Amino acid sequence: MKKISLKNILWKEGKYFVVQCLNVDVSSFGKNKKEALANLHEALELYFDDNQQMYSPLKIEKPEIVAQNFVYA
Repeated sequence: MKKISLKNILWKEGKYFVVQCLNVDVSSFGKNKKEALANLHEALELYFDDNQQMYSPLKIEKPEIVAQNFVYA
């Protein structure tokens, strides 16, 4: 068993909480924070089971939320 440290970001979107792993492209959601994190844990288990040979996580250091205005047609 390998142990790794992952960074996740969690936010509320409508009536659900969304959580995204910043190290790998995996996300999930739930009715509350606890459920969203548990669902992400399960999704990450499936991800790593399927990608054992190809695992190459991004190293995330000091993530920050940055606002940006965007205009589109």
